[in-house]
Amino acid sequence: MIEHHFRNFVSDKLNTYMSTGELDGGTMTLVLIVISLAIALICFMVAHHVFVRFFNHILLKTNKPLAECVTNNRVFEKLSILTPLLVLNIFIPIAISHYDILSTVIDRVLAILILLVILWMVYCFLDAVNDLATYKGITRRMPIKSFVQLIKLFTFFIGVIVTISILANEAPVILFSGLGVATGFVMLVFKDTILGFVAGIQLSANRMVSLNDWIQMDSYGANGTVEEISLTTIKVRNFDNTVSMLPAYALVQNAFINWQGMSDSGGRRITRSVNLDVTSIRFVSKEEVEELTKLRLLRQYIFEKSKEMDDYNQSLEQDDLEANQRSFTNIGLFRAYLNAYLHANKDIHQYMLIMVRQLQPTPEGIPLQIYGFTNTTDWGLYEGIQSDLFDHIYAIMPQFGLRPFQQLTGHDFAASNDSLSSKI
Repeated sequence: MIEHHFRNFVSDKLNTYMSTGELDGGTMTLVLIVISLAIALICFMVAHHVFVRFFNHILLKTNKPLAECVTNNRVFEKLSILTPLLVLNIFIPIAISHYDILSTVIDRVLAILILLVILWMVYCFLDAVNDLATYKGITRRMPIKSFVQLIKLFTFFIGVIVTISILANEAPVILFSGLGVATGFVMLVFKDTILGFVAGIQLSANRMVSLNDWIQMDSYGANGTVEEISLTTIKVRNFDNTVSMLPAYALVQNAFINWQGMSDSGGRRITRSVNLDVTSIRFVSKEEVEELTKLRLLRQYIFEKSKEMDDYNQSLEQDDLEANQRSFTNIGLFRAYLNAYLHANKDIHQYMLIMVRQLQPTPEGIPLQIYGFTNTTDWGLYEGIQSDLFDHIYAIMPQFGLRPFQQLTGHDFAASNDSLSSKI
């Protein structure tokens, strides 16, 4: 190994320049340890105050976002910690080479410390990569954090195996070859991790969910914004500020709603009905039609429809039966008014479908459905627009002679009793 060759080279040089000619004796050992510590300290100061600052400065000039991520995670600082450990790993075993057991123990301890610092540096670098991906918006399309956590887990296992090989003084290849026996155990213990990783690939490949998406999964009680996508879980901030942790594979195996398409479209749908009392539906007299022409939104419709009806009625050859003639109905005029009102409303998205339609009659009356989209997807603004719209619908309904359907209440029975009492 390079390390042992370098140690032999240093040992030969020290034997050449030392007057004793050998590296034994407590005094010489102490002197060499102090010299080793001094060299390690000097290397740490140089690495920390010169090389780390130099690398950070160069990186800041070339790629500022990457430099900020690397600096925030202190990646190069771990390199300054690694440098003195490498120096001590070379010189300390030489200084105590005549103490075989102690030299072996120190050598292995320093090797493990070097390995831990390297793993620490790799972890910090992976965190910097995750931060950079978040900054560039890549995490919205791909679960980068899941891949980072998987690489960390894989690196951790490699570190454990290398540490065991250092302590056992065996080649890591021998330990790796024995992992096949433990494959079943690993699959059992890390089932969720493996399923989560596979699910993360499917979620990213199919773009099923991304950060900041609004998802709804009733089976897990989740309805809110995705805050975090990790290797095994999806963190959702619900609208009541509670947090739901969903297994990543659950989003692949079960049905859920992703409302992000609605948010990206720029319009949120309104599909609400008002139930009309069937007994209030009737034909409208000419005087009532004349009165309704005062509504600016209905003038054009009444003008065009009146001309069409007059032409048809004149073709009936003096048939005066009202049932044979075409006439306005209050529900038809009401539908026309609402349609014109929606098209004139600045809060309704005019480039998406707008429709006012009747649904199948029910025991609660005839549902008149408003179908359209607001020009905002903000929940609060959406609810305000929808409420204002139906406030207006209920308020103007009596002008068309229509009544909304409502179940009888205690007030209705009380009013009926009062009426009967007054007649008696």
